Amino acid sequence: MEQRPLSDWLPLTRKEVEKRGWDEVDIVLVSGDAYVDHPSFGAAVIGRIIEDEGFRVAIIAQPNWQDDLRDFKKFGAPKYFFGVTAGCMDSMVNHYTAGKRKRSTDAYTPGGNSGFRPDYATTVYTQILKELYPDVPVLIGGIEASLRRVTHYDYWKDQLMPSILVDSGADLLVYGMGDQPLREILRLLKKGVPFSSLNTLKQVAFLQDIQEELPKNKTWETIELASHENCLSDKIQYAANFKIVEVESNKWQARRISQQIGKKRLLINPPYKTMSEKEIDQSFDLPYTRLPHPKYKNRGAIPAFEMIKFSVNMHRGCFGGCSFCTISAHQGKFIASRSENSILREIDQITENPDFKGYLSDLGGPSANMYRMKGKDEEICNRCSSPSCIHPVICSNLDTSHRPMTELYRKVDAHPKIKKAFVGSGIRYDLLVDDFNKNNEDGNHDEYIEQLVTRHVSGRLKVAPEHTSDQTLRVMRKPSFSYFHKFKEKYDRISAKHQMNQPLVPYFISSHPGCEEEDMAHLAAETKEMGFQLEQVQDFTPTPMTVATVIYYAGVHPYTLKPIHTAKSAQEKKDQNRFFFWYKKENKDWIGKRLSQNPQLRDQLLGKKQDAPKGQKPSWLDKQHKKRR
Repeated sequence: MEQRPLSDWLPLTRKEVEKRGWDEVDIVLVSGDAYVDHPSFGAAVIGRIIEDEGFRVAIIAQPNWQDDLRDFKKFGAPKYFFGVTAGCMDSMVNHYTAGKRKRSTDAYTPGGNSGFRPDYATTVYTQILKELYPDVPVLIGGIEASLRRVTHYDYWKDQLMPSILVDSGADLLVYGMGDQPLREILRLLKKGVPFSSLNTLKQVAFLQDIQEELPKNKTWETIELASHENCLSDKIQYAANFKIVEVESNKWQARRISQQIGKKRLLINPPYKTMSEKEIDQSFDLPYTRLPHPKYKNRGAIPAFEMIKFSVNMHRGCFGGCSFCTISAHQGKFIASRSENSILREIDQITENPDFKGYLSDLGGPSANMYRMKGKDEEICNRCSSPSCIHPVICSNLDTSHRPMTELYRKVDAHPKIKKAFVGSGIRYDLLVDDFNKNNEDGNHDEYIEQLVTRHVSGRLKVAPEHTSDQTLRVMRKPSFSYFHKFKEKYDRISAKHQMNQPLVPYFISSHPGCEEEDMAHLAAETKEMGFQLEQVQDFTPTPMTVATVIYYAGVHPYTLKPIHTAKSAQEKKDQNRFFFWYKKENKDWIGKRLSQNPQLRDQLLGKKQDAPKGQKPSWLDKQHKKRR
């Protein structure tokens, strides 16, 4: 392990603060994750930005919230504010499976141990700080705060909850990627602007008394949502609210959002425009050690760090707009790409790590093959309010050239200290299918796939068709499964040409809104026929601020307000999931019974006829089959 002076990290203890000669700290960050000083970890990025703006910052990582609260007191009251984040994941997603079972591990904790953060961590931390330091402002951010900034459905409590600002008592919320609003906040504080006056900035949310006037801004229009109380009594109003929030979150010229919550008014100011190359480079080029704090040396490896320690993130954002995904809700649909120089500088830093053996685990991003993709005419993007650039069809204004990636991959390959640079992130295969993506002006799709297949696949390539049913895929905002067939044909052809044996690994979801049990049976049969024995599968988990979660709770699609069926009971969800594993002995009899009225599908899936026991009542699936006949 590389030996570096402790001062290379941001201070995590009182002694480290004192060794720097500081008599007080300007800003204290509280995080639900262990402190890893790496650009993939939010608290490190925020801490380094604060340092870069000339402030003294210290971090309280995974404080004990159940004892005498000494962890929260160790730095005293900061001069400006506390910053609070639950960590890189929503704490409830971190803690519980789709079946609401408590997880036994935590990837963001040394040794992978669980129990080092509370449920609803942002709220718990903020409430403690407000009790201990009632006069010190608290700024919350990160994915948990970002996706809970407005009335949202909480799967684990099975109820609608108000903005996280209500329960936490925080003074201000930064949503989305916080680099831009944070730098503006810091520059204003440095000029002497009081924290209470920061509510006129972009990309922040806050509460005010309902009698107060709206903060004035001549360039912002304001749109009012149905109140939180109305949402509680009418699920349709909640669903209609979501459409407004999603549309405004994906616009460059967005409106300010207002919502009444009891005697308070929630205001969500418009977001910043997507970060420029210079801005995103500035965040990635900060002086990270790229290592966990030495405090954790004897506590075991941090799994999330081990997974990404030799990986490079090339961009932020995703324009897929998938109904079940929170990436675009938090990072935005417009791609912010780093410069080649910034990426290559980071690779140089990685190669200097004594543990580095010449292999980059990932050269990717939220979706690996969206680097440098953007609108050809920004004026068209400026007027666009669509949540996806590629659903139901790929926008004709979207530049989907893979050439910048292909050329960058080759430059990384040529690095004298790189043996292999793998693409570990999932790729959007639909962008590489000519029948779906008509924007292949430079004809480089096959060139990119060939470069990928021959140089950058670590044994298997991950892709995410998610389902085989066109009906379910439309709800998911994903393309028809027919395009996956076409991609696989191309992938297999190029693999055979180069004598490469690197299977595709498709990802699928069960119990997604719009998915019936019969759809799962057909999914199992079709993927079996293609030669897949599925492993990378998951049961749909409703997470705050996604289209699919709104459908799950409200029973209607937020854009049409028309009903959509969703598997909700534990048994329904379990039954759908079992079809993935048709090949397991314990599932074969059950599947045979479920498909007793559809012998062709049953035999296709199980390979032999299995008669239903006499006297067995027709299953729901059998009834559906009879209807369709």
